[in-house]
Amino acid sequence: MLRFLIAIIANLKRAPKLVSTMRKMTKHKDKYPEKVRYAYAIRLIRYMMKSARVTTKVYGIENLPTEGGYVMYPNHQGKYDALGIMYAHKEACTFVMDKAKSYGFLVREIVDLLDAKRLELDDVRQNMKLMDNLTQEVKAGKRFILFSEGGYDHNGNIVKRFKPGSFKCAMRAQVPIIPVTLIDSYLVFNSLKKGPIITKVIFGQPIEYNTYKDMKTTDVAKIVRNTIISTMEQYGVYDNTKDL
Repeated sequence: MLRFLIAIIANLKRAPKLVSTMRKMTKHKDKYPEKVRYAYAIRLIRYMMKSARVTTKVYGIENLPTEGGYVMYPNHQGKYDALGIMYAHKEACTFVMDKAKSYGFLVREIVDLLDAKRLELDDVRQNMKLMDNLTQEVKAGKRFILFSEGGYDHNGNIVKRFKPGSFKCAMRAQVPIIPVTLIDSYLVFNSLKKGPIITKVIFGQPIEYNTYKDMKTTDVAKIVRNTIISTMEQYGVYDNTKDL
């Protein structure tokens, strides 16, 4: 949390200009296509990374489909997760986040700028409607980050159970599912660690529709979670419990 405050304070002089520009782009999306708005969001992320002394190493870019929509399913560790993935993901994408957390300083502007989705965790009807919208947008070619674990309360490098229902949008849209492994992402804004931090974002091989079309959502959830755990082990992280 302290590092998050440092990153915010370090960018206070830039903030009025950043906020003003993001709001203008959001208001006039006809003049600022998705690619331009995404590039501006990445600019803000780079500012925050520099001031927070964060380096993110990226692996598996070659696994990302070059055309069409898809859904990325990462493990969830903290506030930096979506930022780290977007920094690593060169083409425009967006994300789903808890509505209650989506109105913070600069967060609101990024959410609106990128047409991110606000999820009301306790509203089943809204969840269903949001997932239907997600399905249609992914089918039309958009790329989403969706955190299947839900929250990130002290997860660290432990991968909790994935919620099977979160995979329905990708399966209904018949698009690739991308496992994304985050390592040490929690150290950025959800720890008291001092000094420079190195995180890792690893894009796994896509799980194509033909592979999962006859599977249940529970099976897909297990495959994605186990893929992430196995990837962590390949990178030297072994403190997981596969049978959580």
